[in-house]
Amino acid sequence: MTRYAGNVAAIRALVRDQEVHRDVYVSEEVFQLEMAHMFPNSWVYVGHDSQVPNAGDYFSTTIGTQPVLLVRHTDGTVKVLHNRCPHKGTRITSETCGNTGKFFRCPYHAWSFRTDGSLLAIPLKKGYENTGFEQSHAASGMAPVRHVRNYRGFVFAKINDGGLDFEEFFGESLSSFDNMIDRSPVGQLKVAGGVLRYMHSCNWKMLVENQTDTCHPMVAHESSAGTVVEVWKKAPPGTKKPMAVEIIAPFMSPYEFFENMGIRIWDNGHGHTGVHHSIHSDYSAVPGYFEKMTAAYGEDRAKAILGENRHNTVYFPNIMIKGPIQLLRHFKPIAANKTLVESWTFQLVDAPDMLLERTLMYNRLINAPTSIVGHDDLEMYERAQEGLHSNGNEWVNLQRLYSPDEAEQTNVAINGTSEWPMRHQFRAWAKFMTMRM
Repeated sequence: MTRYAGNVAAIRALVRDQEVHRDVYVSEEVFQLEMAHMFPNSWVYVGHDSQVPNAGDYFSTTIGTQPVLLVRHTDGTVKVLHNRCPHKGTRITSETCGNTGKFFRCPYHAWSFRTDGSLLAIPLKKGYENTGFEQSHAASGMAPVRHVRNYRGFVFAKINDGGLDFEEFFGESLSSFDNMIDRSPVGQLKVAGGVLRYMHSCNWKMLVENQTDTCHPMVAHESSAGTVVEVWKKAPPGTKKPMAVEIIAPFMSPYEFFENMGIRIWDNGHGHTGVHHSIHSDYSAVPGYFEKMTAAYGEDRAKAILGENRHNTVYFPNIMIKGPIQLLRHFKPIAANKTLVESWTFQLVDAPDMLLERTLMYNRLINAPTSIVGHDDLEMYERAQEGLHSNGNEWVNLQRLYSPDEAEQTNVAINGTSEWPMRHQFRAWAKFMTMRM
């Protein structure tokens, strides 16, 4: 029996002004509706064009749970194709990445397709003569995702027609991408250092929410970051602070630090922590970097770029970027209670290598399956996923610093410990879930 399918009122009722129903996290039916409606109605991150630098290069990923391919076509453009043979539905590639040459070949019946998805050849083609094959869906080849936008190297796609265009969907939030990219003296990033993948036994939205939850670090990370701080206190006077300590210690900053840090709210569920400062503000200077930036942009512009230290920027529905350390986390839904987290690192082209070293160290220390910090969060997610099955209370409270008029406000900076970003994300969730239902 279905409870929510086709029932717009029932879905919207899951999101109240100050709380959300547990079914947004635990219901498999709600999860399947997210895959059928919310993700296809949204602009979803696919990948970075530096992952496919050469003609024939491809990267396999998902939009929601739909398999797609990011591919460099022979004319140099980047395409996003559904990873499905139009014949029997077989996935064209099972590898995560590679180079297919000038065409894709289905491993089942050897149908082949150009790198823009168009049909190239079919074995025993005469068997389709006088069958009307030319008018079939299959004759069009691998279906492209119709709405694709490459924003300064970051590729997004939207499966459904209608709804918001790219600029409407993201608006002023793209400034966080701009700041991250502009930190390169030549305004260019490339994926570097591989990717860390980490399976989480929880709903994907828990991870998204946590990116703007500033009331948990000094509590959940006390055993990890707190221990680092205590060990560092015992270092001999004059000892140079190691890069690892610079990275981990700020997680133990007090509530007041995060309150004053600030949060910015943008349209459609986007926003960022770190309006005035962040845990990345006091990293040691990298020799020669500011000089390169000044030569590229002029001193005032270089100071403006590097003086912006946004903490986490959440792009609805399911990515977060850290501009100051060039990192992107992709929260990929697998099931209502399972999420694959991918943490990607980027190199600032023509910048000192020490910046990439810090980025890679941060990713290993904080986001890796072997991280001493990431396990703190994972335990909290899993406890929440289990606890939500308790019938003692079916609602999750998101009431901190609630204001009755906030739903009408956007592009505003607020107290850094507010749960407004989470409420804002769920308003966007309800909007895009029901947009075409």
